[in-house]
Amino acid sequence: MTEHRRPSLTTQHDRAPVVDPGRLWAGGVATALVSALVVVVGLVVVRAFAHISVVPPLSGAELGESTTLAYAVTAAVAAIAATGLLHVLLVATPRPLLFFSWIVALTTVVAVVVPFLASANLTSELVTGAINLVVGIAVLSLLNGVGHSASSRR
Repeated sequence: MTEHRRPSLTTQHDRAPVVDPGRLWAGGVATALVSALVVVVGLVVVRAFAHISVVPPLSGAELGESTTLAYAVTAAVAAIAATGLLHVLLVATPRPLLFFSWIVALTTVVAVVVPFLASANLTSELVTGAINLVVGIAVLSLLNGVGHSASSRR
């Protein structure tokens, strides 16, 4: 008698992914660099053409000021943290990129709104919120691509 095998109930999407950590973290470091550069370029452009500063305590907008460096480093650290989150989601959750997208999108909304809680002029709040939005979009789009590239299903 031949033995009949039951079809597997798991699909390709249910299997744990194989993550290439070197590729993932290299992409994360590159994303961190892009995030820091978005801040620096945003501040330089705004300062050069509109003479607007960002919301305090990040009031300095000149390239080379310690507050500019702190703002750029904060963006880079956020991108590295997002890479860590992405790594955990890739190995531990179903539909990791969907969860990642939601988490980064909601975090970006908070980063855009927070400057409006400061006591600063509206223009500074708008500029800071806009820079934060571009950083969030960069992190979301770049790390989603990195996640696709650094993981595969068995």
